[in-house]
Amino acid sequence: MWGLGRREFSLVLLRRMADLRPDLVTDALPRLSADRAEARAAHRRWQALQHSATGPHGVSRYATVLGPADECEERRWGEVSLTVRRWPLPLWPHLRWEVVSVPGGPLLTEQLVRAAGSPVPAAAPDDLRVWEHVVGDVAVLPGAREVDPGVTSRWEVTVGPVRAQFVWGLLQEVHPGPP
Repeated sequence: MWGLGRREFSLVLLRRMADLRPDLVTDALPRLSADRAEARAAHRRWQALQHSATGPHGVSRYATVLGPADECEERRWGEVSLTVRRWPLPLWPHLRWEVVSVPGGPLLTEQLVRAAGSPVPAAAPDDLRVWEHVVGDVAVLPGAREVDPGVTSRWEVTVGPVRAQFVWGLLQEVHPGPP
């Protein structure tokens, strides 16, 4: 109906990643058999879906585009019950698109996470790998401090002498020192 599937959704994610790493996005497009024009078109369709008064919202939007979640589990966080849904995407076979929501309620997080059982590249403040590490790989390091920049697609973790910047949960850049 909206001309979007898992491949096109991967192109949508690349749109925000191109803000920080246009070089990596350019290299990734052929792996999806896509070009910049197709990526822009997928992003326009996603934006139309997000802003449609009659289109699906919240978790339903992801189910419409990505199909039923490949993984779905209930998780407790204190007194709150959460629903965690995950989908594989073609560009990142060791990662999953994860959406966490309150049952019947709003989305709380939307990001790429490491797939269960996938190899975790060793992470250390002096060895963070762009486009390999996710927030969860870095946030568990001793002394790590997560910083929410207030933008849905972005996240930052400071650990030791570095700041790691993420888009949709995937590491994009590593900078020395505080912001």
